[in-house]
Amino acid sequence: MAKTVEAIILPPGNGHWVGDGFPVRSLFSYQGDTRVISPFLLLDYAGPHVFAPNAGAPRGVGQHPHRGFETVTIVYDGEVSHRDSSGGGGTIGTGDVQWMTAAGGIIHEEFHSAGFSKAGGPFRMVQLWVNLPAKDKMGPPKYQAITDAQIPVATFAGGRARVIAGTFGGIHGPATTFTPINVWDLRLEAGAEVKLDLPEGHTSMIVVLSGRVLVDGRDVREAEIVRFSTAGAGATVRADSDAMLLVLTGEPIDEPVVGYGPFVMTSEDEIRQAITDFNSGRFGQMAS
Repeated sequence: MAKTVEAIILPPGNGHWVGDGFPVRSLFSYQGDTRVISPFLLLDYAGPHVFAPNAGAPRGVGQHPHRGFETVTIVYDGEVSHRDSSGGGGTIGTGDVQWMTAAGGIIHEEFHSAGFSKAGGPFRMVQLWVNLPAKDKMGPPKYQAITDAQIPVATFAGGRARVIAGTFGGIHGPATTFTPINVWDLRLEAGAEVKLDLPEGHTSMIVVLSGRVLVDGRDVREAEIVRFSTAGAGATVRADSDAMLLVLTGEPIDEPVVGYGPFVMTSEDEIRQAITDFNSGRFGQMAS
C-alpha cells in the first residue's frame, strides 16, 4: 500500500531575516506538533533572492549557540562561510552541504563568502534541523563538509536525485546520521513521473523548492510541503513543470521535544541547564 497525503503545508505569509544575510521562510518548526515531523525539527528556506555586490563586511549571522540537534545546510545558489567552536568550518558553494552536529553544545557563525559578497548574485539555500535521540544530545559536536563532487547522483527517466543521506535506488549518500534518514535533492523535467521509495514507518515529506508537481491528485507549488502518512511505502510524483524538490524521510524519535530558541532537549530542566552552560562559557570559544 502506498503512503497517503496527510497534509499540504503552506508557506507562511511573511518571511523574516536571519541576521542580514538570510531572507528565510520557516516552512515548518518545532513550535507545532513535533510528532508529525519527527525526527525533523525545522526547515528554513532562504531565497530565492538576488544580492547586490557588497564592498563592506560580509552579510550573515554572527556567533550563536546550538545544543541537542543537527543543522543541515544545502546551498543551491551562492556561497556561505562557516566557523564553529569545535574547529569545523569552511566555505560551501553551489551543490555543497554542511552537516553540523551541535550535540552537547557548539557556537558558530555563518556569513556570505568574501567572493560572493564582492560579486553578488542569486542566493538560494535550505537549512534543516534534525533532532538527536536523548542518548546523543550531550555527545561531542562534529562537522561534516560534503562537497557537490562527493554526492552521488541517481538518474531515471525525466530526472535525477542527488543522494545526500540515506539510499536512493541502491545508491548511498555520504552523510552519517544518528537515526535512519533519507535526504534527496530531486530534479524533475516537465512531464516526468517517478515513484519514490518512501520507507514504511518513516515520517516522509516532499518540499517543493521550485516548479509545480502533482502528488496523489494534489497540486503542490513552490515553498509548499507534502507530508505523508507513516503507514504505507512509496509515493508517485508527477512534474507539471521543471521542478526542484527536497525529499526528507526519517524514522520518528519517540521522545519528548522541548525547545527554546537554539536549544532542543527533552525537558525544561535540560533547557535551563543549556542556558546556564552557554552563559558560563561551557560551549567553547571560536578560534580568533
